[in-house]
Amino acid sequence: MDGTATDDPMLAVKGLRYEIADRVLLDGVDLRVSAGESAAVVGPSGSGKSTLLGCVLGLIRPSAGSVQVAGSDIVKMRQRTLERHRSRHMGVVFQFGELLPELTPVENVALAALLGGTGSHQAYQRAEELLNELAVPYQGVPTSRLSGGERQRTAVARALINEPAVLLADEPTGALDAATRDSVADVLFTVPERRGCALVVVTHDAEVADRADHCWELKDATLVQRVPGVLS
Repeated sequence: MDGTATDDPMLAVKGLRYEIADRVLLDGVDLRVSAGESAAVVGPSGSGKSTLLGCVLGLIRPSAGSVQVAGSDIVKMRQRTLERHRSRHMGVVFQFGELLPELTPVENVALAALLGGTGSHQAYQRAEELLNELAVPYQGVPTSRLSGGERQRTAVARALINEPAVLLADEPTGALDAATRDSVADVLFTVPERRGCALVVVTHDAEVADRADHCWELKDATLVQRVPGVLS
């Protein structure tokens, strides 16, 4: 996919509610991100950001509301259908990459495509193309020997290899120094326009959040629009 923002909501969260042990973590949460757009979600620890991300991924089932990814409500899906839909339409970048350190970068990236049903030759060719594009050395180097920024760019490549409609990033710069943070953020926030997908970044970092087209704060169990440069 490629292109700029459109009115097509690649991600449409509506009326999301989740509660546990008499505590309401999400209450009527709405979030819409179109193809080519980016959104950031900020909030203190314990505010429900991880819960929201879990609901969007289909790992947590909300008590009410819908989560449409690429036009289909994942809340209503059975487990196998959900897993196929997630593999086909969603990519995730975690704070610590969650890569296999003993594998090379190209093996880490290709593995995601192989698990999605892509043939071996195509998976490895696509992995090399993405790693070249993201300036990651991958020939004969175990992932454990990469720098922090190179590992996160490898994680971005892995998340993109199946050409997802929605790219989610969970504190993707939280473990990086300032310079490396900026280089990884540069990569992430060019993805929606170049790939035609929707990007949602969950972060504590106001400078990272301010790069998004839209920024929301999870406060009192709901999303409110955030003033740029200010974290409450």
